[in-house]
Amino acid sequence: MGKSEIVDAIVANVEGLTKKQAGEAFDAVVGAISEGVKGEGRVALPGFGSFTKANRPSREGRNPSTGQKITIAAKNVVKFKAGKALNDSIN
Repeated sequence: MGKSEIVDAIVANVEGLTKKQAGEAFDAVVGAISEGVKGEGRVALPGFGSFTKANRPSREGRNPSTGQKITIAAKNVVKFKAGKALNDSIN
């Protein structure tokens, strides 16, 4: 399911909401989650799950074509842990 399908589902479930308004609301929610993870490091949506910022340390890897050792830089990544209600709904 992609953004357009999610926007269509929002329009179908909320009476009087246009596709444009639903798209803007979707973008606002995604933006708020991104800013929250970037700033506070964690965004929790009760019943759905939580997004957390984690640091992935640098590590040594290999170039698959040459076999030469390379250093893969450290970076921040976003992790998602599904909430109990979401897990229960798919089982």
